[in-house]
Amino acid sequence: MNTKKELQVSAIENGTVIDHIPAEYLFQVITILGLDKSKNSVTFGNNLESKLLGKKAIIKISNKFFEDEEINKISLIAPHAKLNIIRDYKVSEKKIVESPEKVIGIAKCMNPKCITNVEAVTTRFKVINNSPITLKCHYCEKITDHKNIEIV
Repeated sequence: MNTKKELQVSAIENGTVIDHIPAEYLFQVITILGLDKSKNSVTFGNNLESKLLGKKAIIKISNKFFEDEEINKISLIAPHAKLNIIRDYKVSEKKIVESPEKVIGIAKCMNPKCITNVEAVTTRFKVINNSPITLKCHYCEKITDHKNIEIV
């Protein structure tokens, strides 16, 4: 009987690998990036061992290369995420997720009386702190800290 443990997730020829996603946020990252509607091959692993996070998730997307502004959206919930750009089965570039200056239409305002929670108004926030991420609502000026960020 073979007791050797191996993780076998197929390599991708070209595309993007997003690593160091906190395990509990995997499906939110998939939604934020629209991968739940993607026609590309998407492979993910969840609850993988991580020295940094305890448990982590990883996503591999074939033949998809994101714009920085797309990827930076995930900084709201996965601030330590790392990106590996894969070309011809090799890592051609590494990127670190960075917080955007503005967050539009992604997060929900904590203030139940905010116009964005009462009417069909797109949420808008200014990022006032990167670590931990803290948002200020454009409309009611309520501060939302990283523990209370709710993805729309």
